[in-house]
Amino acid sequence: MKKLLALLLALAMCLSLAACGGTDTDTSGGDTSGEDAGGDASGEATYRVAMICDSSISDGGWGMSCYNAMVDAAEAYGWETEVSDSIAQSAYYDTIVSYCDLGYDLIYAPGNQYTDAVLQAAEEYPDVAFALLNGGEDTPAQAVNGNVTSLLPNAQQVGWIAGALAGLMTQTGTIAFIGGMELDTTLGKYQGYQEAAAYVGEQEGKTVTTLDIVYSGDFSATDKGIEFAKAMIDQGSDVFFGDASAVDSGARQAIDEANAANGSVTIYDIAQPSDLLGQNECIIGSQVTDNASLVGLCMQAVEDGSFGGEVIYGTLQNGALATGALSDLVPEDIQTKYLDYLNQMVDGTFMQ
Repeated sequence: MKKLLALLLALAMCLSLAACGGTDTDTSGGDTSGEDAGGDASGEATYRVAMICDSSISDGGWGMSCYNAMVDAAEAYGWETEVSDSIAQSAYYDTIVSYCDLGYDLIYAPGNQYTDAVLQAAEEYPDVAFALLNGGEDTPAQAVNGNVTSLLPNAQQVGWIAGALAGLMTQTGTIAFIGGMELDTTLGKYQGYQEAAAYVGEQEGKTVTTLDIVYSGDFSATDKGIEFAKAMIDQGSDVFFGDASAVDSGARQAIDEANAANGSVTIYDIAQPSDLLGQNECIIGSQVTDNASLVGLCMQAVEDGSFGGEVIYGTLQNGALATGALSDLVPEDIQTKYLDYLNQMVDGTFMQ
């Protein structure tokens, strides 16, 4: 029944693209080698990647950043792209299979929540490559055909990058974190954020406490972000960080409104996983993950036939993790201290 639904979805996608006059993605399906399956006029095969996402690629956060990473990597390697966003959890598998049936070379799933659907599809489609962003370290070994790779940014370091800035900037000594789903990677970011903020605060002569993590259970629930942020502001939080896509956008809306009501910007947000400075007045900096480089490594592996069965890590040390530009709301002396803490993270002396 599921395979039937997947085939019907693939047919619907073909008809939809045809009705729109087509896109730059070939949807003829079948064998992807040669001109009849996405090849160019010279007869060379055109590689194709499809992304599935349960949040919107216009969410101003995770979904948008992950989509842009795929597009940037595809432009660098000459691949064609397609995306299905805002899909329900119940549709993960069927959406993935629809792209497999259309002959896509690489399926890109940006989140640990897609693991079960990816592993099931990977078993049924041994010739398709699957890249799982924030995938578990043990996930590639579970793929019976060796065609799954986990892209794993260091969650602790992601939290550190934001936590150090939060520890420097908080005036109330209370900071907050909003999560989307109860994932190991989200918890790792929270713990890194919490410990870095507490450590930096102690170095600066103050006590910094992180409120308990809250989960929206839905990456698209902007209203939950507004609700959570208002409640956390009432508890004294003056610096926020999140791992919840559109929920984070809702939180920023509430923060901006609170600052406007107070007549000045005294409550801040740290964005991720791309540089979003300027998107909201409350954003003072960003934790940046170069997901394009990680996706690009997968594309290269597909092309040279070496894809699968590994974990590709993203760290401060290899340049996959970094900080974005800092707002003028961050005083120069604090910017200097922050950069020093970042250097400590890179050289391994942070919190030692």
